[in-house]
Amino acid sequence: MPCLDISTNVNLDGINSDVHDSIFSELTKALSQIIGRPEHFVMILLKGSVPLTFGGNKEPAALAEIVSMDIINSEMKRKLIATIGSILQAKLSIPKTRFVLKVFDATVAKKISKL
Repeated sequence: MPCLDISTNVNLDGINSDVHDSIFSELTKALSQIIGRPEHFVMILLKGSVPLTFGGNKEPAALAEIVSMDIINSEMKRKLIATIGSILQAKLSIPKTRFVLKVFDATVAKKISKL
């Protein structure tokens, strides 16, 4: 099950619920299509007003982390960065150049773990 956790310094309190819903919907569809998992397996977390600076300033920025038990290859990573970045720019006015994506493949940790 892929989980996308986004933290941003953008205040989400004043954002219309329709915009919230469309962000979740678009992100869920994008992850599902790119990673190849059904939408009902995709989890999205979106946290706003997080104390965050990027490049030494507090202009709109975001950090996203994906944890997945599926292998996410380089091509998928490129697509995820472009797609998530486009959604955040369109919906929250976060420039693509102020968005960072971390990918964690949980299957690697499972192979290393002695549990």
